[in-house]
Amino acid sequence: MDDLSQQTFLNHIGGSWTPSASGKTAPNINPADTGDVVGRFQVSDAADARRAVEAAQAAFAGWRDTPISKRAAILTKAAQLLEERAADIARELTREEGKSLSLAKDEVLRSAQTIRFYAVEGQSYTGETYPNDDPDMVVYSQREPLGVVTVISPWNFPISIPARKIAPALIAGNTVVFKPSSDAPLSGYRLAEALIDAGLPAGALNFLTGPAAAVGEAITAAPEVRAISFTGSTAAGEQIHRMAGLTTRTQMELGGKNPLIVLADADLDRAVELAVKGGFSLSGQACTGTSRVLVDKRVRQEFTERLLARMRALTIGNGMDGNFDLGPLATSRQLDNVLGYVALGKQEATHLYGGERLTGEGFDRGYFVSPALFTGVTQQMRIAREEIFGPVIALIEVDGYEDAIAKANDTEYGLAAAIATTDARYAHRFARDIQAGTVKINRTTTGNLINAPFGGLKHSSTSTFRESGRAGLEFYTQIKTVYRAG
Repeated sequence: MDDLSQQTFLNHIGGSWTPSASGKTAPNINPADTGDVVGRFQVSDAADARRAVEAAQAAFAGWRDTPISKRAAILTKAAQLLEERAADIARELTREEGKSLSLAKDEVLRSAQTIRFYAVEGQSYTGETYPNDDPDMVVYSQREPLGVVTVISPWNFPISIPARKIAPALIAGNTVVFKPSSDAPLSGYRLAEALIDAGLPAGALNFLTGPAAAVGEAITAAPEVRAISFTGSTAAGEQIHRMAGLTTRTQMELGGKNPLIVLADADLDRAVELAVKGGFSLSGQACTGTSRVLVDKRVRQEFTERLLARMRALTIGNGMDGNFDLGPLATSRQLDNVLGYVALGKQEATHLYGGERLTGEGFDRGYFVSPALFTGVTQQMRIAREEIFGPVIALIEVDGYEDAIAKANDTEYGLAAAIATTDARYAHRFARDIQAGTVKINRTTTGNLINAPFGGLKHSSTSTFRESGRAGLEFYTQIKTVYRAG
């Protein structure tokens, strides 16, 4: 294990690695072993944030005018650097966030793939020419960058989520202020480092760490900021949305309470695997994770028995020590939150399994919790309505497809949803009836392609611009329509 405990990581503003104005730093703690400090990071303040915005503004004209082939070459080089450094970055990611080494390496390689995708797609994302009745006139639209954009990313996918935000922003000609989560900042640092090492000019990408309370307003409400891309809780998203200016675009991927519907005709073994993978991979810490399983009453008992058997076989441990099914929760706050909801669930519903903090060798210094299952859950219960963001599944009985859809849609969220069925008619209807931005049929609620749009409905997003794919480029560009005669 590399010793990063004494290493202090700097901000990168205006082309220079620099300490925060306050001179303060904070430790980055390994959630599987709280005695392991994965480096120290800057506790930035509003002055640092303003400097980052000003640096991005100063760099915008030069980066906008950089030939797109050169922009693409820099992104391609950054992708190559991430691939070359993948093993080392994956070990650091596992130490700071908790997921297994294999999942961490997959995330790093996916991030490289995302950057390479935008290096190619960005070169063909342009305007259109419009027919008109005047033979002496040409009418066309052209896409231009917005200017300074702010990227605020979470800790659960600390390199792949910022990669899918930053890469389209840069290839379109924008400059970026990037603030990663304070709970997993090293992965974001490595992403920024790869892009800077690949040849980004000074100020094109500015990286700073610190508490949202200190830097948030300066990087979201500043008049120079033309767009904000944020992934996190709905409450935090609402606050950012209120602070943003009238002409500042927002792109937000927020909370979820994602359902998996299991109909009576479903392949139950497959449905169990969908529930386990969707609900417990990444220890339930995915925005698209399965938190509600709506099971037809005709198969509820059999499905529950199979799910319990599968849950009892899940392995839990430090991702640095093996490819376990579940790792730790990411922070002490997450641990307290999940344990609180488990206690609440025991009052509201029938507790079938799990939800205990694990102790003993390998567990005592980490935030480990066993996966939990509740049954007898109704629509009014808090464990059925509120986002828990942990390995907790609420099992809800339904009476046929119509009842399942009504209960699945009875939520303020609409991020992802899935159905397990062998009936093509229900599969087709589900895609139309479900109120979710990401719809899965006989697939887990988690996961999305880098070349397909991603986002939610209702309170799971601002219902403005999608991330990923070519749709991700739309957010970072504005359109001019040009009429040229002669």
